Amino acid sequence: MDISQKRLPIILIIILVGILTLQYVTNESNTSPLIDPKTCELYIKDSRINSDKYLNEFDSKCMAMKNLNP
Repeated sequence: MDISQKRLPIILIIILVGILTLQYVTNESNTSPLIDPKTCELYIKDSRINSDKYLNEFDSKCMAMKNLNP
């Protein structure tokens, strides 16, 4: 048995885990939902096309504040 045969799968697994970790870290900043202050609707900034994608979900805390301050 050659030593390189035992190391190759471990090296490939480490490289693939590194790639997946890098993709997760770079995608994490793009998916944090933001709140539209006018409508209290949640949206995500899409950095690729530089626009907002609304999620048809509303923030309950923001809606409560809007109901208290008409």
